[in-house]
Amino acid sequence: MKITFINELSFIKSLKKGNSNAYTHLVEQYHHRLCTYAYSLINDKDICEDIVQNVFMKIWKKRKVLKDDINLKNYLYKATYNEFIDHYRKIRPVFSLEKVHIESLALLVEEESGNSFEKLLVEVKKEIENLPPKCKQAFLLSKQEGLTNIEISEYLGISIKSVEGHITKAFTILRKTLDTKSHGFFLLLFGTNLSPKTT
Repeated sequence: MKITFINELSFIKSLKKGNSNAYTHLVEQYHHRLCTYAYSLINDKDICEDIVQNVFMKIWKKRKVLKDDINLKNYLYKATYNEFIDHYRKIRPVFSLEKVHIESLALLVEEESGNSFEKLLVEVKKEIENLPPKCKQAFLLSKQEGLTNIEISEYLGISIKSVEGHITKAFTILRKTLDTKSHGFFLLLFGTNLSPKTT
């Protein structure tokens, strides 16, 4: 027997109260659609199921704080995308600044004093941390996490043009604040030249 509610507001209120019928209705209405969406992102049926299951579990745990006028469809799609991003970060090898290209970095600073490596590392990290917040976030998502500008745009909820602008600004600032030796260090860390052309 198919479960129905008078309207969306009635459904949301029932869900917030912990009504099991409301949860069943939620799954019946959105499971297939969210799985299809998740599959378009990651192309793996098993992982899609896990992602969507996590979305339903989280919305059930947070049901009491949902707003009565919430756009549930948009909320669920955004939650599914965020779950995808979280999963992507877990499975993708994310190299920290301290570990990536250690051998090449050692060659880069071997002619310098013993603590040159640490000094360069601290300098690059400091200047990245000093970037304006949105520039830093877009830059790290692009150059450290490996997301495309389209993915960053969707994740941050801003236009692709804004993403490009933030990354370009980050490169401009870093190019001015880091010295020549740090430029080589930066190239080895992020696999890209510290130049406007790389954006």
